[in-house]
Amino acid sequence: MWDAKNMMCAADPRHGRYLTASAMFRGEISTKEGLKILSTFLGNSTSIQEMFRRVSEQFTVMFRCKASLHWYTGEGMDEMEFTEAESNMNDLVAEYQQYQDATIDEEREYEDELEADEEQ
Repeated sequence: MWDAKNMMCAADPRHGRYLTASAMFRGEISTKEGLKILSTFLGNSTSIQEMFRRVSEQFTVMFRCKASLHWYTGEGMDEMEFTEAESNMNDLVAEYQQYQDATIDEEREYEDELEADEEQ
């Protein structure tokens, strides 16, 4: 379930931190026979930034060359929308990197801020 080969995207979770994770099991769960169960795993890991980086690099190369851009602008899209999408993707990568680089003390400060906001 936690193996990188079982992920639906080419991002190795060993290179990141899990922000959230959920495992759901179905079937007869026994300590003697664990083979008759199914599980589904959902996780949000900072390792996903690897995939976003690759997509962003490929998008940037194509956008700089204006490859296939005429198909989209011909249907009414503006070039600024592509620039904004590129910026949003870079912001997303930076945010995941920030979470990956966060230390335990920073996480506690963030949790304290959330609790203070909830009390108000």
